[in-house]
Amino acid sequence: MDDTATKVSALLTEVSETHHRVFRIVDGVDDDWASWYAQWLMDLSELPQLLGARPVRSHLIALLVSLDERYTAAKHAETWQDFYAHELVQRMSGGA
Repeated sequence: MDDTATKVSALLTEVSETHHRVFRIVDGVDDDWASWYAQWLMDLSELPQLLGARPVRSHLIALLVSLDERYTAAKHAETWQDFYAHELVQRMSGGA
């Protein structure tokens, strides 16, 4: 995994931990988690700088949901954070 993907993976770990703390009263359960993650990643993290462009919020939400579905449906050797990070960097770097 390249340096950018490693940094994005760390952000995904951070957003997950932050989300779980914010939603602690329901043990992290949030049907609209992808919207929360996207907002946090875009406004409160270095994700736009790491990608070289600010993602369109709706595109990021859709990609997060798609990645969750793909990761959950298949057995992956890598962590979800690494899987998501690789895909996010590949699909969203430079506004792609």
